[in-house]
Amino acid sequence: MRRVRLSLLPGLEVEFTDRDVALRQVEDWARESTRWPIVVFGPEGCGKSAFLRQATVMLRDLGYDVVYIDPLHRFFIAHTDVGEIARKLADAASETLGIAQLKLATLAIDVIKELLDRWGRRRVAILVDEVFQAIGVEKAGLYVKSLLNLIEYPPRSYEGIVAVVATSEGLSRSEIGRHRWAVIMPMWNMSREGFQQLYEKIPGHKPPFEDAWRLTGGNPNMLLELYRRGWNADEVVRALIRDRGLTPGFIARWRSWLERAVEDPETLWSPDAPEELIRQLIERNLIVYNMHDRDQAFWVDQPPPERDPELGIGKDVAWQTPLHREAVKRALREA
Repeated sequence: MRRVRLSLLPGLEVEFTDRDVALRQVEDWARESTRWPIVVFGPEGCGKSAFLRQATVMLRDLGYDVVYIDPLHRFFIAHTDVGEIARKLADAASETLGIAQLKLATLAIDVIKELLDRWGRRRVAILVDEVFQAIGVEKAGLYVKSLLNLIEYPPRSYEGIVAVVATSEGLSRSEIGRHRWAVIMPMWNMSREGFQQLYEKIPGHKPPFEDAWRLTGGNPNMLLELYRRGWNADEVVRALIRDRGLTPGFIARWRSWLERAVEDPETLWSPDAPEELIRQLIERNLIVYNMHDRDQAFWVDQPPPERDPELGIGKDVAWQTPLHREAVKRALREA
């Protein structure tokens, strides 16, 4: 299997690491098609984009014409010999900010239809990254329904269609989940073994692996944030407090619940937990709520443990990373 090379740091590219279970799932999707669109959600920075890019190469090698779209960053990959498809995507990506994102999101579906109908392709794949942030959460359900229509009512018969969407936007999950238009599958942070492989590729002096693991819980983006800030966890925490809106007013309003949740996130699963607080924590990408059963069949790649107090993981609710939990702890102390 070809492993795609990804930019880890300026001047440092690394080969796609770990996720062997997820890659076998891609092979299953290629063999059987996706009966419904697959919506992959999980913590910010857990590696969903890297997984999609690796899947793009795999599906091409398995005989698919593949289109990968990242509307937010106006980026695309077109693994097809139909040059017109790439030109259309390039034209959309060159539009002004705001227009380009919407055009790419729409065009992703249109070019797959064109590959089937006009160009007679029999095996096509569409992989879309963080599209709901580009089009708005309220349109997430309609976008997924459009993908389902492509599968159920194609312009021409086909041998295989693979449709996968990845999102960190927790609220989009509830919007999509109201309908039976997709299979929603979570992806967690990297396994300990895979994360160690990534950690060892980081150059220069670094803290012991155990410290990196306890701080990040296996989240590759948090590892890179630590590196960029000279391994100063305090700076990362302060940035999270600012970026996630952990203001004194927010802390004062929800103090008692937050104090309990940083000790045990499962507190937020209790029947009397405030729905507004839960919604705001999801919206701020601080927690993952309503975790799936840990049966492998429900997850992309390996599921997390059912409970890990050290990393802030509960059976039904988890902090996205220990650093996210630490940001709330710090805000509670300082408010």
